[in-house]
Amino acid sequence: MSPSTNFSTYLNPIPLVAILRGIQTHECEEIALGLYEQGFRCMEIPLNSPDALRSIGVLARALPEDCLLGAGTVLRLEQVGQVQDVGGGLIVMPHTDVALITAARQRGMYSLPGVATISEAFAALHAGADGLKLFPAESVPSTVLKAWRTVLPADSLCLPVGGVKPAGMQAYLKAGANGFGLGASLYQPGWSAQQVMQAASSFINALVGKD
Repeated sequence: MSPSTNFSTYLNPIPLVAILRGIQTHECEEIALGLYEQGFRCMEIPLNSPDALRSIGVLARALPEDCLLGAGTVLRLEQVGQVQDVGGGLIVMPHTDVALITAARQRGMYSLPGVATISEAFAALHAGADGLKLFPAESVPSTVLKAWRTVLPADSLCLPVGGVKPAGMQAYLKAGANGFGLGASLYQPGWSAQQVMQAASSFINALVGKD
């Protein structure tokens, strides 16, 4: 990760963020490397996962440098430093907390705050957020995102997260989504690496309009 790199760089070759909630340290490397091979360049482990910081540290050492790794469900200021200390560069939160956005920016980290209203979206951007996590996605359907796009800065990165399914991706993309955060539809505790890769393939196919 380079602080001078735009967050959008990590949405290539595929604009998907892997949310590995509940993943265990012993399995995280195999699954993350498999996702990397599929084209994922952005992954996060929510801090309410078992031994999340240790898992982030494992992945920070295992994943290539062009992969952005971080933590989700970040709720407290001290967690920003803890994530950076183990090698994470991305702070994802379920809400819009200007203090967390500022702390991440001061440390040269990226932030992706959760927003559900246009007011939250502007507040997050004004605080220096690198992207907007439309969360939960059901609260910001594609029709709402299309309206948001008429007033948001053109370079704003909007990623629906929470409840995203392959069948709904094209409508969001046409409305102006830049990518998606994938949680339980991509990984669930107990799933094998093969199951995760199969789920990933379904989303990748949906991105290019394949059934």
